[in-house]
Amino acid sequence: MSQHDTHLYEYAVIRYVPHIERGEFVNVGLIMMCKRCRWIKSIIHIPVDRIELMKPPHDPATLRHQLRQFESICAGTREAGEIAMLPVEERFRWLTAVRSASIRTSAVHPGITDDLEQTFLRLSQELVY
Repeated sequence: MSQHDTHLYEYAVIRYVPHIERGEFVNVGLIMMCKRCRWIKSIIHIPVDRIELMKPPHDPATLRHQLRQFESICAGTREAGEIAMLPVEERFRWLTAVRSASIRTSAVHPGITDDLEQTFLRLSQELVY
């Protein structure tokens, strides 16, 4: 991958929705993918203090365990199951599919960059931390 190439990427924010009926959420991660480069990455950051203010039904350890699945699937580890063995674009689509659950993602957003890693870092700082 040349430093001067531009890459189309897609990303979504991973959200924790402790009480689905209230619709409130806390951003807890980011997932980003570039199909052409066969590149996918996620990061998880759980702001426990903010989440505890929402009186969540899940303890931090359970939430961490569930969110690690995003990282395992992105990394393509065999322990993450069949989904983790799919091509990056299919893993991304599966992880960002609309669902009615406590862990969900934002809408998928596209972008263009010449540095996937730097863009991932910038987006995670802006949207998660």
